[in-house]
Amino acid sequence: MVDMCQAYFTAGSPLDLGSTVALDGCVALVESARRASIPVLWSRVEFEKGGADGGVFYRKVAALASFDAGNPLGHWLPALVPNPDETVITKQGASAFFGTKLADHLQAGGIDTLIIAGVSTSGCVRATAVDACQHNVVPIVVADACGDRAEATHQSALFDVDAKYGDVVALAEVVAHLSGG
Repeated sequence: MVDMCQAYFTAGSPLDLGSTVALDGCVALVESARRASIPVLWSRVEFEKGGADGGVFYRKVAALASFDAGNPLGHWLPALVPNPDETVITKQGASAFFGTKLADHLQAGGIDTLIIAGVSTSGCVRATAVDACQHNVVPIVVADACGDRAEATHQSALFDVDAKYGDVVALAEVVAHLSGG
C-alpha cells in the first residue's frame, strides 16, 4: 500500500517534507514488488472543493486543502504512478480502510499481509497500520519508505506501530524478501 503525492515533495507546499528519503524508498519498494509480481495497491486523498466531505479531519488540518479535487498538489509524483492494472483507493480519512472497500478487496484477493509505505508516518501510515491490524491483516511498515514533517513524530509513530499493531522493517529487508533473498 503506497500513499504519496506532490504535496509532500513540492517546495512551498504546507505539507512539504523537505526530504526525498521516503520517496526514494517508495520507488525502490514499488519496483521490487512489481518485479516479484506482488500486487501494488495505492491510496490517495481527495476531497470535494472546500472539504464538504472531509469532516473533522479536514477542519482540523488546514493543509488538507492541498487535496481538494483539481489541486495539482494531490497528483501523483512522476516517479510513482499506478499502473493501469493496480488498485487505487481514494479516501477522505487518514486510514486507507476507513470509508473504502480496501478490506473487501484484500479479503477477496486472499491477502493477509499489507506492506505499507508513504506519508505521513504519524497520520495515514499509522492509521492504515492500526486498521489493518483490526481487520486481522498483518501490517508491515517500511521505515525508510515513510516520512513525516518532523523526525521525532516519524520515529514515535514507527515505535507505536511496532509495539502494538504490526512490524516495522527496513527497506533493504523487504526488498531482499521480495526478491527471494
